[in-house]
Amino acid sequence: MSTATLEHFRAVLEEQRAELLQQRANHEVSLAEVRVARDGESDDEHDPEGPTIASEWSRLTGLQEEAARQLTVLDKALARVDDGSFGICARCGKPIGRARLDARPAAELCIDCARLAEKR
Repeated sequence: MSTATLEHFRAVLEEQRAELLQQRANHEVSLAEVRVARDGESDDEHDPEGPTIASEWSRLTGLQEEAARQLTVLDKALARVDDGSFGICARCGKPIGRARLDARPAAELCIDCARLAEKR
């Protein structure tokens, strides 16, 4: 893979990482608001408008966990860019197709190996 292509994917991955960090910061603000409401005298269980505090807390913590998982995936992809293994399938060692990397820049498996992994 050319240096220009690697730098392109590094930029894409870093942009995705920055977006995830911003989302996590936004979720933290929302979690803080829910925490204040939860600690208050709010009786949301009988409010027919909107979600309960418990369901909102659950939703936001789920989003935080998914963002953390995605950050790990992106960090691993950036490490592969740094060590020269980016774009090489971790299972079979063949190049990962450009179309797949364009669609999933953090992919560590080629399409054939990814399909095999899905079947398991």
